[in-house]
Amino acid sequence: MIARVGCAVLAAGGSRRLGHPKQLVLHRGQPLVRLAALCAWQSRAAGCALVVGAAAEPVRAALGALPFEILPNGQWTEGVAASLRVAANWAHDAGYDALLVALCDQPRLTPAHLNRLIAEHERTSLAVASRYAGKNAVPALFPKAHFKALGELRGDFGARALLNGSCPVVSVPWADGELDVDTADSERLLLDASIDQAPLPAR
Repeated sequence: MIARVGCAVLAAGGSRRLGHPKQLVLHRGQPLVRLAALCAWQSRAAGCALVVGAAAEPVRAALGALPFEILPNGQWTEGVAASLRVAANWAHDAGYDALLVALCDQPRLTPAHLNRLIAEHERTSLAVASRYAGKNAVPALFPKAHFKALGELRGDFGARALLNGSCPVVSVPWADGELDVDTADSERLLLDASIDQAPLPAR
């Protein structure tokens, strides 16, 4: 089955632990949010959207001319569930077969990894998650049958329950997901030219 997949990059958070917008932290000369958006745009996704909240205008501007739909999240202070609701509503209204969710703070993300998630969904018709740190997590792909459950999420727990026990999920190993930029230590690691091989910062 060839699925029509929409990819939403979540970039609405307030970066409380870091103290400044992680969406705009530079890596290889570009803001993290643009790098994540480029991965989504270069993947097999049929369409792409960016969910914005905190620092919405500079985050939006960081995309430049990339053809993304901009999805405002007026409830971004609630946590990631609010962004997932926005993304699920967009995917439903656009008529996508599945929603691929990516974050803006995983600098090792690649279009190839997103394409692996899409391919596994096409092979199995199931939800597909990236597996790292001993659990299923995002980036993850949700079939349209899950849109309603995503739209009912609340708080700052994301889709953890959906991906770890409450529904059948295919896991795709992706150790690179353990590096996310949400602390000063992880931000400093981005300055290391060997980040692709650098050890992960202690959690």
